[in-house]
Amino acid sequence: MLNHYETAFILTPVLSDVQMKEAVEKFKALLVDNGATILNEELWGLRKLAYTIQKKSTGFYALLQFDAEPTVIAQLETAFRRDERILRFLTFRLDKYAFEYAEKRKHLKQAAKEEKKED
Repeated sequence: MLNHYETAFILTPVLSDVQMKEAVEKFKALLVDNGATILNEELWGLRKLAYTIQKKSTGFYALLQFDAEPTVIAQLETAFRRDERILRFLTFRLDKYAFEYAEKRKHLKQAAKEEKKED
């Protein structure tokens, strides 16, 4: 049975934009190769960390929302641990209320983007 998941991760700030996008694509590919469906992807860019991690005070934040089998999560988290570009990560299963909220947030962001295009 497929569950709804959301994973947020922080990449090291020493990466270029291209390298950061490559890292995100690597994890998206890992999910898709294991039968997951990517529902939403948000790149929040370079943000200040609440506390230093590995002597870094900033990091590239990314969020992926996807549907997958529970077994895929172990593979994803192993890949996060093995990748030296990842400072922190958090993956959690969304219950139906959290999923509805995430969908609503996604639609609001899309509407805001479309409004900007019209201006």
